[in-house]
Amino acid sequence: MNKNKTSKGKKSNVRKKRTPKVTNTKNVIKMKTPFKTKNLIHTKKLLAGFIIILIVFALLLVKIGYLQFVDGNNLKELAYKQQTINQIISPKRGNILDATGKSLAISAQVDTVTINPEKIIGKDDQDTERIKQNVATGLSEIFSLDFNETLQKVKSEAKVETIARKVEQEQIDKLKKWMEDNDIKIGINIDEDSKRYYPYNTVASHVLGFCGNDNQGLTGIESKWDSVLTGTPGKIVSYQAGNQDEIPNTEEKYIAAQNGSDLTLTLDLNIQSIIEKYLKEAVDNNLCGRGGNVIVMNPKNGDILGMASYPDYNLNDPFTPNEKIAKNYEQLSQEEKVNELYEMWRSKSVSELYEPGSVFKVITSSVALEEDITETDIDGNFLCTGAEEFKDRENVVKIECWSDVPHGYQSLRKALCNSCNPAFMQLGRKIGAETLYKYYEAFGLFDKTGIEIAGEENSLFTPLANVAPVELATMSFGQRLNITPIQMITAVSAIANDGMLMKPRIVKSITNTETNAVTEVPSTSVRQVISKETSQKVKSMMESVVVEGTGKNGAVAGYSIGGKTGTSEPTEANKHEGYVASYVGISPIEDTQVALLLTLYDPQGKSHQGGTIAGPVVSQMLSEILPYLGVPSDADEAAKDNGANNLIVVPDVRNKTVTEAQKVLKNTGLDSKITVQGDPNTLLVEDQVPKPGVSLQKNSIVVLYSSENTVRTSNITVPDLKGMTLAEATNAVKAKGLNITYEGAGVVTSQDYSKDSTVEEGTVIKVTLKQNLTNAQ
Repeated sequence: MNKNKTSKGKKSNVRKKRTPKVTNTKNVIKMKTPFKTKNLIHTKKLLAGFIIILIVFALLLVKIGYLQFVDGNNLKELAYKQQTINQIISPKRGNILDATGKSLAISAQVDTVTINPEKIIGKDDQDTERIKQNVATGLSEIFSLDFNETLQKVKSEAKVETIARKVEQEQIDKLKKWMEDNDIKIGINIDEDSKRYYPYNTVASHVLGFCGNDNQGLTGIESKWDSVLTGTPGKIVSYQAGNQDEIPNTEEKYIAAQNGSDLTLTLDLNIQSIIEKYLKEAVDNNLCGRGGNVIVMNPKNGDILGMASYPDYNLNDPFTPNEKIAKNYEQLSQEEKVNELYEMWRSKSVSELYEPGSVFKVITSSVALEEDITETDIDGNFLCTGAEEFKDRENVVKIECWSDVPHGYQSLRKALCNSCNPAFMQLGRKIGAETLYKYYEAFGLFDKTGIEIAGEENSLFTPLANVAPVELATMSFGQRLNITPIQMITAVSAIANDGMLMKPRIVKSITNTETNAVTEVPSTSVRQVISKETSQKVKSMMESVVVEGTGKNGAVAGYSIGGKTGTSEPTEANKHEGYVASYVGISPIEDTQVALLLTLYDPQGKSHQGGTIAGPVVSQMLSEILPYLGVPSDADEAAKDNGANNLIVVPDVRNKTVTEAQKVLKNTGLDSKITVQGDPNTLLVEDQVPKPGVSLQKNSIVVLYSSENTVRTSNITVPDLKGMTLAEATNAVKAKGLNITYEGAGVVTSQDYSKDSTVEEGTVIKVTLKQNLTNAQ
């Protein structure tokens, strides 16, 4: 017991070794294995993350740099646009004036009406709908618009919608009254604008061209000089908040518009009116299927005094077809309609190529004389047997003279007077293609003239390397080459101007409407093409053409006229284009001041010969243009005509009182006719028919018009005078209230106005007595 007791109470000094309790040996970390834990960042991952941060940071720096330095200006502009409201102030387009200061194109004050749909609102949705319906109704009624289209604009989510452009004051007054009556104060805007007007409607339509709705020039002078005429728009700048509401009490910036400059043309309205009148008559009387064209130039400085194509069109309504294309217009497709309108607007003077025909013989003559290949009056220098033969590859081509009767032996002068094709084929062969082309280039026939009108085309010639004997022959007399009328008249003007080629000038000066400073557009000398001596020889031959050759119908009593006729025949491939009859005239021979080219396309009347149908028209035009320009008549010719035909030159009685005018005419030996409605001692004569400078027989009638008497009788039918004696013809013409001039003796064989054509009272009918002229080329 004690033993047990003692052992129980006595502490043992021996410690028992305790073995750790291990439940899962897999969780035991052995220090010799690599140290891995999810609670610590591995250095490689840390490095990768750091690199990614650097890359992102670099990209942000690049982006900030791009926005700041590359795209900064663009963003600044976008921010400016978002924060500003710009109200554009349209500049006034410059006027276009003729050489005498008459307005040919003007800009008048009009307005453009726009709306801000978001500002047309009411108290609630129902009230807004009612107001929008009312606004659409009012606008559509005032401006004659489609209601549904107008309502769609009024309900649009756009900031601005245009309702009507170029609105006249009468409609604006109606709109203002309607807005007042309907208590509409915001949402409808009336902005100042301008509208283009052409006071003379169709006059010089192909020269002036016209503008679109935005006042941008689309054709002619309006297009070519658009940047000068347009000016610079102004604006009123105000500021808006981010919610697009205008910020009150902020300062507005006003930038004034700079109006466009005025253009003064070389074109003279009086001359333009003369040539348009006679061109229309010529096209109508000769049934010209493709119309006609005329250009009047001052050879000394290249000034275009007149330029017209017919049919014309109304500049104030340019999208309405003219009479020629209106007949079948509605049956055309949309594409065909557009093409027809473009054709109507196209100026034949600068945009249409044609074969000049025998008019071109003055160029060939000039080259031959300048190169000393021949002289003007060497008898027998050329032989016309009726045709010339040429070998074209394996074929023999025979090219005939226009005349059925061979001309035989001729000098160059005679060949030009006869318009003999074989003589000029022989001359072309002597000159050679290379030399001809050198002069064609010198005359400017290979290049556009540079006239400042939109749409100028260039010529088409056979490449020099491809010119064979047939091509050389045909171009020597003006066929199988294509040029524009402006190129032809410019080359002829060089001959008339002592051999100096001038660049055609249509704009004379530019006037800054802000400062009234005038900038002259100088005339430009291009080059000396032929010598003055050669020029004088060619002009002398051209005078012979009018005095004794095919150009007799182009003569003007009292003036020395040089001329050349032309008739070009279409190719087989272009038979539908028909013949082109033309005539070029210059006057006076010494110190030439006027060159005129008339072309008639596809004449389908009694004749297609230039001398027959174009010559008389050129005579009519020059008989009015030369006196108007103050060109002195040839004293010797006037004296000869007055002695032989008892002719009197019509004096200028315009701007005199009716009493004074009648007295002057009576003292001159002429009668007068006028219906006086007022005091003849104070009323001024504004116009007269015939014009000053025309030569008439004694006791002929001059019809006078004053401001109180402007109604003209323009439907007088011309009688058929052929076969009549001079006395019979004079009585027949006077019975109709017309006048007569003549040349030759015997019976009437031709008259410049065909029978049954209608003319104005007092018109001069020119007849030829016993002159059985052959059909002239």
